[in-house]
Amino acid sequence: MHIIDSHFHWWPRSVFDKLCERKDFPKAKVNDKGGYRYMRRSASASSHLNSWKEWFDLDKQFEYMDSTGHQVDVVCSIGPFSVSFSDMPLSEGRDYALMWNEEMAGAQKKYPGRVWASAAVPLQDTRTAIEVVDDAVNRLGLMGVNLPGSVGEDARIDAERLEPFYAHCEKLGLPLFLHPTDVVFQDMLSDGYDGALHLTLGRVIEVSVAAIRIIFSGLMERHPDLKIVMSHTGGALPYQAGRMDKNSKAAKLPRPVQDYMKRMYTDTVSPHAAGIKFAIDYYGIDHVMYGTDYPCWDPFPCLKLIDEIPLSAADKQKLFYDNARRILNLKDPAPAAQPTKREPALV
Repeated sequence: MHIIDSHFHWWPRSVFDKLCERKDFPKAKVNDKGGYRYMRRSASASSHLNSWKEWFDLDKQFEYMDSTGHQVDVVCSIGPFSVSFSDMPLSEGRDYALMWNEEMAGAQKKYPGRVWASAAVPLQDTRTAIEVVDDAVNRLGLMGVNLPGSVGEDARIDAERLEPFYAHCEKLGLPLFLHPTDVVFQDMLSDGYDGALHLTLGRVIEVSVAAIRIIFSGLMERHPDLKIVMSHTGGALPYQAGRMDKNSKAAKLPRPVQDYMKRMYTDTVSPHAAGIKFAIDYYGIDHVMYGTDYPCWDPFPCLKLIDEIPLSAADKQKLFYDNARRILNLKDPAPAAQPTKREPALV
């Protein structure tokens, strides 16, 4: 089967090697897992994000995908690191974002038609964010934008100053990949259990809060073509949909909250067949894309869980391939220019 993994992470080593040179936070250092220990701030151990070698070798990642027995194309998004570009002083955040986007464009060129990648954006300044988006799309050919669950020290992803950014992404038709960023609830939920409380619940809460802020702020009402890709089967929102409608009157939205929720798109990243099935039932098959969160999760159990869900062949085709092509507007690479055939010179 030809598959597109819509939730896939490859990180370029060059960016983290450069972070290792920083004296101030955020910064990084090499760890013993073949990756990096990224330190957002010095306050506590909870501000650290550890990676391992599987994040950084795209060739090896594809070897593993090939071992599933399927042709797997991938859409690269950043994941919890996406807030980092908004954590730095503006000039550095911009430079790191440009560096990241260049690396993503390089991966697209190396694997044309098999890799599509989305852009890093520094959101601490709205004009700069728009400029970086334009560069990523128009010069580098990236296909979407990463939207962290919070913006640096300002947790409000729905800040009024960001309205032109959302309007610009809507105008360009870009999908916004909304992913938790280990910022807002990490300190509260990381005490004890070696991080298990945060990994099981904290990230789900953060991405859910970010999504509901986008809805309550009226952004989706004012921008009806805004394309939000909500990670992890929609976080907590679909499973509390009735509560969202019942208790949202103070937001003064002209429509029920679920009307906006169901305009979002999501993936199959849930280690629970019933959770994946509910996301498909709630959003509708046309709004759900196959995704693994690799290397955070393994494609083998993901595929096994989906096999447990009764789906027609047509719905599997949508889930595994067609939806991603349509929702994310994935383009085939331009054919290589053919050399012009020349007539032999006259003697």
